[in-house]
Amino acid sequence: MIAIDRIPHQGRDRLNRAIETLQGPATRRGRPPKNSVSVVTAVAPQANGTSATKKRIFTAEQRKAQAKRMNAYWAAKKKGK
Repeated sequence: MIAIDRIPHQGRDRLNRAIETLQGPATRRGRPPKNSVSVVTAVAPQANGTSATKKRIFTAEQRKAQAKRMNAYWAAKKKGK
């Protein structure tokens, strides 16, 4: 039996490729890796200094108003049951 740690990297890679061609590619399980083409890169700033996609940020007032609306929504939903 050949000790893998004693084979030079180039030879080991050649052996691994030869084994893979004989056996076929190893079946992958799980989520496939991200496609490098479809990965969104950082958004470049526009000429006016803003980014193309702007994150919405609620003010404290807006958060309170939204919390009130959601409380009313869930209260109505609970009452309907």
